[in-house]
Amino acid sequence: MMVQHKASREPLVRVGPTVLARGQFWAIVLAGGEGTRLRPLTDRICGDRRPKQYVSLFESRSLLDQTLDRVSLLVPPTRTVVVTLQSHSPYYSRQFAAAGSPHVLVQPDDRGTAAGILFPAQWAAWQDSEATVATFPSDHFVLEAAAFMDHVAGVAAWIDEHPDRLVLLGAHATEPEVEYGWIEPGQPLHAEAPVRIWEIRRFWEKPTEDIARNCQEAGCLWNTFIIVGKAKTFLRAGREAVPEAADRLARIGHFRGSEHERWAIQQAYALMPKANFSRSILEPAPSCLAVSQIPAVTWSDLGSPRRVLRILRTLGLSPPWAATRQGPSGEALGWLTRTEEDPALR
Repeated sequence: MMVQHKASREPLVRVGPTVLARGQFWAIVLAGGEGTRLRPLTDRICGDRRPKQYVSLFESRSLLDQTLDRVSLLVPPTRTVVVTLQSHSPYYSRQFAAAGSPHVLVQPDDRGTAAGILFPAQWAAWQDSEATVATFPSDHFVLEAAAFMDHVAGVAAWIDEHPDRLVLLGAHATEPEVEYGWIEPGQPLHAEAPVRIWEIRRFWEKPTEDIARNCQEAGCLWNTFIIVGKAKTFLRAGREAVPEAADRLARIGHFRGSEHERWAIQQAYALMPKANFSRSILEPAPSCLAVSQIPAVTWSDLGSPRRVLRILRTLGLSPPWAATRQGPSGEALGWLTRTEEDPALR
């Protein structure tokens, strides 16, 4: 059965005179990853080396398109920025050429997820010094898009009253998953439904199975890497944790809008140290961090073939590339099915 998951246009929460109503809420869509762990499957589907966010895994639209569909329920394209890599230009150049498309920030090179988040956060702050932003990885599967984005809206409203916080969204753990990062909640900061928010006691990044089982029993959450906060709070955390990278990105502002802007971006990235946002900024657990559990929606980080297969089977989906067992489509489907039998393929 082919199921279409394009975001429905259900009304979303608007709580008082928040950043949502004032037009100060921005979306950062993270599309700079290479998707190497899923490449054995995506290569068979597409016949080329395109990153997974440009692949149609569950319907006719790519994972990036589906992410933008979800985001558009809450944030218009004029306040949406897609951050990607220059090497991905064959896949994004046509998609975002039309008028009314999201703004695209092109990184000359991969300098890690710290730069991938701080660069667009800096860009949003240049547009609006009081901007609230939310990061959205482009390789997630979310079935109940309206409920999911409604929760993001509620967190953004809370941030409007607590601008010094960065709130990560955590998902309810259904198994002792060792490939996810885990968040251990601490004391409650906001106990009223539907948007409950806690301090963060600590992070458990890709733990052993025993530790993951203990995390699940203790009520820890899976880290979705969706983060909501003021752009200036992201930047402050960056300056404290990765000062050289943050400083290089800030210098681009002197050339913003000029003929030298592209050169300035190249210079900023040329000698920038590579840094991981989770390890460098999140894991030290600064006091500004908090976590909120997303509602009971179908969510998955599509980091491995095993998770793709699980969604296909659980929801009874039959994507276009699995319509036949002959040719490349059949090869991809057969390879994906074998992932259960061979742990090396997972």
